[in-house]
Amino acid sequence: QVQLVESGGGLVQAGGSLRLSCAASGRSFSNYGMGWFRQAPGKDRELVSGISRSGDSTYYADSVKGRFTISRDNAKKTVYLQMNSLKPEDTANYYCAARLYPKAQYDNWGQGTQVTVSS
Repeated sequence: QVQLVESGGGLVQAGGSLRLSCAASGRSFSNYGMGWFRQAPGKDRELVSGISRSGDSTYYADSVKGRFTISRDNAKKTVYLQMNSLKPEDTANYYCAARLYPKAQYDNWGQGTQVTVSS
């Protein structure tokens, strides 16, 4: 098990940028694939981006490709989501999640951080 704590959310104007961080505690962080999910009011939770244990493989939802960048620092046990060119439709609660290799399911979740993009 890892415990996850997100930070970096806030209010930003459209076109602006934010960087989310997710700090993990516990052992063997490098054995976990990491992901960022988001959930807007009245909508399903969606996977925004994911990164492999070593960081050499990433995934992005079509809606954020070219604007968001996921990265991780295993020495710091932290995963980041750099969000550029933000749009009002990016407004949501963003959650960090972890899945222990070789599981496919994310089963460790942070408490979330709110991102609000004003038009």
